[in-house]
Amino acid sequence: QVQLVESGGGLVQAGGSLRLSCVASGRTFSSYAMGWFRQAPGKEREFGAAISWSGGNTYYADSAKGRFTISRDNAKNTVYLQMNSLKPEDTAVYYCAAKDGSYHPPQHLRMAQLYNYWGQGTQVTVSS
Repeated sequence: QVQLVESGGGLVQAGGSLRLSCVASGRTFSSYAMGWFRQAPGKEREFGAAISWSGGNTYYADSAKGRFTISRDNAKNTVYLQMNSLKPEDTAVYYCAAKDGSYHPPQHLRMAQLYNYWGQGTQVTVSS
């Protein structure tokens, strides 16, 4: 079992930045690929970014490329999402998720239904 706790959300003006953190406890953190997803009211949960267990490979949704950076610190059992140049359409609840296994085809890391564990989410609101 893995428990995930997100933090770092809040209210920010358009163009601003936020850094989300997700701390994992339980099984060995480095055993998991990690992802960030988001869900806006009335919309489906959508992929934002993912990172391999080693941190050597990262993947981004088109909406996140060039603005968001995912990283991880396995010594601290933490994955981060640095979000810059935020837009009102980035407003959503942001979730981190863990996917078991050492190898994942990149397309699988974009699929929420394939992740094994989820945090409770942190609200990000971007005002115009």
